[in-house]
Amino acid sequence: MFASLLIANRGEIACRIIRTARAMGIRTVAVHSDADATALHVRLADAAVHIGPSPARESYLVGERIIAAAREAGAEAIHPGYGFLSENADFAEAVAEAGLIWVGAPPAAIRAMGLKDAAKARMIAAGVPVTPGYLGEDQSAERLRAEADAIGYPVLVKAVAGGGGKGMRRVDDAADFAELLASCQREAAASFGDDRVLIEKYILAPRHIEVQVFGDSHGNVVHLFERDCSLQRRHQKVIEEAPAPGMDAATRQAICAAAVRAAQAVDYVGAGTIEFIADASEGLRADRTWFMEMNTRLQVEHPVTEAITGVDLVEWQLRVAAGEPLPLRQEELSIDGHAIEARLYAENATSGFLPSTGPLKMLDLPHGALRVDTGVEEGDAVTPFYDPMIAKLIAHADTREAAIEQLADEVATVGIWPVVSNAGFLVNALRHPAFVAGEVDTGFIAANLDTLLPATKPSDAAWVAAAHTLAWATVDDGAGIWGAVAGLRLNAAPRNAIAVAAGSEHRRIDLLATHPETAGRLIGDELLIVEDGATFAFARWRAGGMAAGAAGDGAILSPMPGRILSLDVVQGDTVSAGQKLLTLEAMKMEHALTAPFDGIVAELDAEVGAQVQVDALLARIERAGD
Repeated sequence: MFASLLIANRGEIACRIIRTARAMGIRTVAVHSDADATALHVRLADAAVHIGPSPARESYLVGERIIAAAREAGAEAIHPGYGFLSENADFAEAVAEAGLIWVGAPPAAIRAMGLKDAAKARMIAAGVPVTPGYLGEDQSAERLRAEADAIGYPVLVKAVAGGGGKGMRRVDDAADFAELLASCQREAAASFGDDRVLIEKYILAPRHIEVQVFGDSHGNVVHLFERDCSLQRRHQKVIEEAPAPGMDAATRQAICAAAVRAAQAVDYVGAGTIEFIADASEGLRADRTWFMEMNTRLQVEHPVTEAITGVDLVEWQLRVAAGEPLPLRQEELSIDGHAIEARLYAENATSGFLPSTGPLKMLDLPHGALRVDTGVEEGDAVTPFYDPMIAKLIAHADTREAAIEQLADEVATVGIWPVVSNAGFLVNALRHPAFVAGEVDTGFIAANLDTLLPATKPSDAAWVAAAHTLAWATVDDGAGIWGAVAGLRLNAAPRNAIAVAAGSEHRRIDLLATHPETAGRLIGDELLIVEDGATFAFARWRAGGMAAGAAGDGAILSPMPGRILSLDVVQGDTVSAGQKLLTLEAMKMEHALTAPFDGIVAELDAEVGAQVQVDALLARIERAGD
């Protein structure tokens, strides 16, 4: 076994590889861009080397810099993780030529499976069932149209060199074929430098089934059973599980045996995944399941396979790369229970799943009940340069139902702020009756999106809890919550109320005399409360704006850190009580700060676009005649 390993990746996969390598006594070396100089994978590694600017094309995708970093740090082997250069045959060859050990698939296998048309031809020769379609050399529009007509619509036009959901078009009618073909070819040329396409029969009720395979340099190949990755959004996986629901023993045996034949056909070594598409309109059947492609690397969803088999796939990768045989034979592998994984992303489901970036002032992830693979900690930041994955959350239980319930309940407690996450969306997907029943295909999210989107406003119960927590958090310890309030009423219990705001809404909430259980988490003036994976921020509100928006002397203070969106007055203007002075963007919402009384704008210390801190003086209003 080699003594040192460089991980040519970042984020959660780099951290995950470091943990296994360290447990095996292997020294680890991280690489990092400018943006990742203090990232978690850098902090975890034994050594780290800077490889370039923040954009991946200038750092993590520059093979020469990574090899130079390995030499500089004295690493003996390179693990590429997944993504970036993990399926780059030229890079794999360059690593070997540099005298380093490549922890990945052989370059020949990467090339054999990299082009979809050649891979399918090889699979046909190996007796692996493939989706009905055309993958010929004649790429004329006339021939492609004729083949589509012969296959029968709908068909899928796919880039030969495609991946990641790019270079794909569904064609439902012959009249639309020419236009969609041209669009697919343009995208393929722009994304992959290759405009060739293949035509496949489009499956109307598709399930995405994939089989984990593993080979060694001694000619051994095994499978570690199947995963179901059907819950997808725009061809990107969201929730994965193992084993596949509804899979019977005979179908499993047939599909897994086909996967092993596929790996053997390219003399495969290392971890790989054979992806199949299944027509699930009549349940999972071997004669309705076809080869799609092979991923010649470790998969993002590999933890669910590890959970049901008890195998550390990264450890296997390292041992096989060092020349050792596979640790287990096929008959020694079995399935234990059910595992399910949810991908937690920094994205706003209610805004078209746009990525959300910024500091992670709060990052509360489950502890103990789930396996959590992450590349960030509280205090880190989500940058715009890389994939916005925050963590992978994995549950393992005796049954599928128990695993789903455990994962849903734990994801519901995830608290993240001010970055927005998809936790609430994941909770709704996991609890959807159709998903729980296993009635899922790759169109599930698109068909049910309206019911899967998380709440955008806190519940009434959250408002009440926030009011009490904020009140008790800000009172004088000696006086208690009633010390500053004249709330006595004859023949009735005392009453008090507090004004609380969340986003652009504010409410006046009656308080109880007893101290209720503290809700949420205070960060400065903000109280953060989590409901079913959605995080809401509350603060005390006053008429001049939230929190300390207007002081008694007419000073208009920033109630929290934010950005000035607009100014509605200039210095010297005459204003009336309640008139809007400026708009502050904070807590992902807009907040109007208003004049506390009639007067003149004596000072204005704000400009549009400026970032301001809490309690910063923005303006001062003087009473007329003062």
